[in-house]
Amino acid sequence: MNRIGAMIYDRFLMGASQQAGLADKRREALAAASGEVLEIGAGTGLNLAAYPREGITRLVCTEPNAAMSRQLEARSSEAPVEVEVVAASAERLPFADASFDCVTGTLVLCEASSPPAALAEIARVLRPGGHYLFLEHVRSVDHDHARKQDRWAPIWRSVSGGCNCNRDTLATIKASPLTVEKAELGRFPKAPQIVKPLLIGSAVLAAV
Repeated sequence: MNRIGAMIYDRFLMGASQQAGLADKRREALAAASGEVLEIGAGTGLNLAAYPREGITRLVCTEPNAAMSRQLEARSSEAPVEVEVVAASAERLPFADASFDCVTGTLVLCEASSPPAALAEIARVLRPGGHYLFLEHVRSVDHDHARKQDRWAPIWRSVSGGCNCNRDTLATIKASPLTVEKAELGRFPKAPQIVKPLLIGSAVLAAV
């Protein structure tokens, strides 16, 4: 996401979707967050108001984009606890092993340079029994729709600042060190057809 994209992200790229139900889906995805929580790719902070008001003791948000990070910091008062903002990518998290009870991420793995590497890092920083809560737009399970996503993927990636509309994210999570507990497919409200399929779920790092 470039600087201009970051500036218009909330109002022009996400505004209609947020009002049409995406804000509710964020709350649904993050409802189980508790303890020491790490959010990867926190963007402009649209998740901060969606976290539960009780149960979170620490909230660390990573965001590699400086323009988005500034907006994230400005929105920090919307979070249930004080927010620690860290400049880092999902593929290289600057935290010790087993540092967090919960990791969250919404609309992140579509832009990650290496989703498998990001998921390996998520598993590394989670404590045994810890949860990864996710909301991602994904590859369609409908073959015709998926083929359209494949055709449009290069164009969409260039105009959206690096977003990949056709990633089979659920398969990637299943192939990671995490175990999927819940995965529900829905629809991204007020979004172009190629990014309509929406995945909400949770995965757990097995206890030792």
